[in-house]
Amino acid sequence: MGLNAASKTPPAENVREGIRKRFVQIALHWLILAACLFVPAGTLRWPMAWVYLGIFAGWVVVNAVIMLSRSPELVAERAGGKDDAKGWDLVVAGLFMLFAEPVTLVVAGLNVRFGWTPPVAPWLAIAALIVWLLGNALFSWAMFSNAYFSAQVRIQEDRGHAVATGGPYSVVRHPGYVGAILSAVGRPLMLGSAWALIPAGLGIAFLAVRTAIEDRTLHEELDGYDLYARRVRYRLIPGIW
Repeated sequence: MGLNAASKTPPAENVREGIRKRFVQIALHWLILAACLFVPAGTLRWPMAWVYLGIFAGWVVVNAVIMLSRSPELVAERAGGKDDAKGWDLVVAGLFMLFAEPVTLVVAGLNVRFGWTPPVAPWLAIAALIVWLLGNALFSWAMFSNAYFSAQVRIQEDRGHAVATGGPYSVVRHPGYVGAILSAVGRPLMLGSAWALIPAGLGIAFLAVRTAIEDRTLHEELDGYDLYARRVRYRLIPGIW
């Protein structure tokens, strides 16, 4: 079978192209988040929304600096669009991301506009902000500890995929998802909306489904994962699941 134009591209150029694509994705993502917050709210005078967007931007910059120095290939990998990505993951991961972030933000914005629920107590908003930050930190730690931390479920044979066992992977098998769940829990209340916990909860449910199917896929297709799973028994919650 003949090689197509993309397959003839030198690996270094593939990496640079993937990095550029990833930065464009992140910039568009930030703009979408801003729109999901301020358009439903009908105002820009929402301090916690600006805190959310500001911390998100800072978190992205810190991650980019660290990852570009450690593993630019992983940054390119997370741009996605691989032919061998699992088809089911496009649906499940898409539903998680839709409910856990954009829909949650829209509901929180509508809450600001229409006052569906009483204001969240300041101490609770601050506690939720801390939970959200801890979730982001755990997600980043997992990404830094796993050279194959793809945005898609796939066995990365093109990158010599191996099992990650260090850092938080010594405690649970999917620590990045634990971080994502913590972020999803903290996000609604830091933005002052109890109603937004509903779409966040739906997002978490889809992520739990993704965890179970991905774990089964890794058992079946990734060399060494069975041995690792016997040593690290739990997927998300030590002692429970």
